[in-house]
Amino acid sequence: MLEALQLDRRLQLGMDELGFSEPTAVQEQAMPLALAGSDVVISAETGSGKTLAYLVPLAQKILTGQAGAQAGTLALILVPTRELARQVLKQSRALLRKSALQAQAITGGADFKYQQSLFRKNPEIIIATPGRLLEHCERGSADLSALQTLVLDEADRMLDMGFREDVLKINGYCAPDRQLLMLSATLRHRGLGGVVRELMDEHETVTVGAVRQPHSSIFHQLILADGPDHKDRLLQALLESGGFRRALVFANKRRTAERLSGALRHAGLRCGCLHGELTTEQRKQVMVQFSDGKIDILCASDVAARGLDVSDIDLVINYDMPHSGDDYLHRTGRTGRAGASGLAISLVGPPEWNLMISIQRYLKLAFERRSLPGLKARYSGPKKTKSSGKAEGRKKKRSKSAPPKQKTRQRNQKSRGKPRSDTGGDNDGFAPLMKKKE
Repeated sequence: MLEALQLDRRLQLGMDELGFSEPTAVQEQAMPLALAGSDVVISAETGSGKTLAYLVPLAQKILTGQAGAQAGTLALILVPTRELARQVLKQSRALLRKSALQAQAITGGADFKYQQSLFRKNPEIIIATPGRLLEHCERGSADLSALQTLVLDEADRMLDMGFREDVLKINGYCAPDRQLLMLSATLRHRGLGGVVRELMDEHETVTVGAVRQPHSSIFHQLILADGPDHKDRLLQALLESGGFRRALVFANKRRTAERLSGALRHAGLRCGCLHGELTTEQRKQVMVQFSDGKIDILCASDVAARGLDVSDIDLVINYDMPHSGDDYLHRTGRTGRAGASGLAISLVGPPEWNLMISIQRYLKLAFERRSLPGLKARYSGPKKTKSSGKAEGRKKKRSKSAPPKQKTRQRNQKSRGKPRSDTGGDNDGFAPLMKKKE
């Protein structure tokens, strides 16, 4: 398939160094369409090679094009988070190592004037978060008038984070004939269809795997817990038992991630913490430590669930159940990448039972039940369940002494006038008497 694409030799050499020999399913379907110049909407499971599916075509277009050295940005990749921007930048530079093409990342939290100096060097490829790039567009730092390719990576996540208007404004600064490649974990995301209609006249669609399909090489386990204290003991026991190279622990709140990280370090484990309140430098430092093996456990909020691509993550633990099935897919998709196997363990307390059942039904997934020796929960699930598997709610009993509730109909209330006063309006007994109207 790669020979048939007739890629530039410099690009082919970069792919050889990356060990890229056989394309994945999404690459095999998306690359020919993108190379032909079509606008493409791509949906595939995490870890399926979507990044190279758009990097190779946009690099090929630049390498074989006639754009001058001062043409400005030729390819723009918009991503929702700084972590994903760094991952894409790293992969871009590895792919382009044998060419003269330059790639830079523009994200929030970094020095604005330094980023202006990067634009003045005219890098062909820019990877950016929408908010910061829009600032540069409005101040005249970024020149997108000659843009050839616009990529919206993790478009559904950008919509969730409220970047819709920023993306549409940035598109207004782009060349009108630019190619658009949009990637999303699901094509059914609310609001995605509207953005597609606004940005594309005609497009091709590539969908690999079922929309709600869990990653095929990940084993999903469930451990019941009695409460937060019990979860803490379970988490420590799981991580102290070893058997993993790198582990990710997800919590729903920043404070929880910080607390867990501190507790695990106190227990002698090499652990770091990642969340959205850290500065860019702090987040970068944590990711470098995790990638280099200086820490092997990372406690994180959902900021790390998308785009984080660190090799050898073979264990993901959901300390808190995620809010939705899609969030579950993104969290657990950090393991089992590129054909490797992974393990996802969810700790579920009594308040999370119904959420766990909803995720299980949404993904058509059966969790394997598991318990740890000496730490088995007293809680074994709700006493009564509905046909769906969710806990049956308790009906509130009315007190016998409480008076029966009076039913009132709106139609009997809406035409009622104000009650008449016995004192004749506003007369308080001291005002002169009013004459009665005849």
